Amino acid sequence: MQNYLIKNISIVNEGRIISADVFIKNKRIEQVGSQIQPRVRVIEIDGQGKHLLPGLIDDQVHFREPGLTHKATIYTESRAAVSGGTTSFMEMPNTRPPAFTQSLLEEKYQIASNSSLANYSFYMGTSNDNTEEVLLTNAKKKDVCGVKIFMGSSTGNLLVDNHLTLDRLFSECELLIATHCEDERIIARNLARIKSEHRTLSVADHPLIRDAQACFESSLTAIQFAKKYGSRLHILHLSSQRELQLFSNLLPIEEKRITSEVCVHHLHFSSEDYSALGNRIKCNPAIKSAGDRDSLWKALLDDRLDVIATDHAPHTLEEKGFERNEQGAIVPLPVSRQAESNGSYESAHAGLPLVQHSLLLMLRHVKEGRISLEKLVEKTSHAVARCFQIADRGFVREGYYADLVIVDLSGQTGVSRDQLLYKCGWSPLEGGPNAGTH
Repeated sequence: MQNYLIKNISIVNEGRIISADVFIKNKRIEQVGSQIQPRVRVIEIDGQGKHLLPGLIDDQVHFREPGLTHKATIYTESRAAVSGGTTSFMEMPNTRPPAFTQSLLEEKYQIASNSSLANYSFYMGTSNDNTEEVLLTNAKKKDVCGVKIFMGSSTGNLLVDNHLTLDRLFSECELLIATHCEDERIIARNLARIKSEHRTLSVADHPLIRDAQACFESSLTAIQFAKKYGSRLHILHLSSQRELQLFSNLLPIEEKRITSEVCVHHLHFSSEDYSALGNRIKCNPAIKSAGDRDSLWKALLDDRLDVIATDHAPHTLEEKGFERNEQGAIVPLPVSRQAESNGSYESAHAGLPLVQHSLLLMLRHVKEGRISLEKLVEKTSHAVARCFQIADRGFVREGYYADLVIVDLSGQTGVSRDQLLYKCGWSPLEGGPNAGTH
């Protein structure tokens, strides 16, 4: 087992940046201090001019295994995650078949134990009729990150819209409940209204169909259930200004019973980017206006929003309505092929691959002055560890696992096809108005 000594590096940890050495022994941080001289053989790393961060912990990814492995596998996506600085992930249940039983949930843990390059946990899936199976997860609180409830039909048959089912889940579940909040009735009503205009729908309609009202009403419902029973609720991927009134910064995260997440794409893109990127940035909940994006930033910085994640959700280019031309550029499918695949807005799959570039993307915002490096580390590592009560990870502390990332803020990293590790083989950060270098 290799031991390491990182010399003279700027450590970003718990609201401070200090220059020190870090000695790593047997996969853990043995010592943090100046002029460390280990008594064992080490691999020495010169950290001069660089920063050391705790590895990112992503509380929401879709790695697609089992059943959807033409898009991704736990191995390919964990490799992409680690290459980009994410050392731990929590994966969602909407695989094929969905993780609706304890045996299917255990199967995912077995796959990860054999193939994952990062630390992992998996959410138990819920439907309108598997409550008994979900509640068996109460006995696995130390091993399972939470129970996932889709309160909007983002995917497959995971929609839970039966209020009797929701009432029992919130009253009896002892784990963290993570929710995707969009009101299905409002979405259907919006879609019907826009279709009545007798025009071809486009991705620009996506934030009009899955609008702020749909998000707000569903989030409000989840919060009402959680407050009724004192449940531990974590609402995922906040996307609109309106929802932010539901959250508070009056308590430290350890004392909150209701916490929230914002994703990198909702902080980075806005509805103005649909014209250039089209279905490549179609996701649920929808990327909304620049005003919504600015409000999310404000709430993140004042701690109404607790953690940053990716909602990494890879699909093939064809499933998004695109292909690569002979020069390797991403272009729309020919009209003749759109009818037989997913070229239209309505048939294009929702979700985008991000986990390899989430840290790089956020470091771009650090360099632009939108967020401090200390705050970024808090929201991507410290707060996630606290939110999910993860032991010995998420901080640069003696005795903790050495889940660490070294970054050079003076460097630049472009996003190009030849360095992508996602199995789907593309990124929304290739080209376009908001790609550039990070």
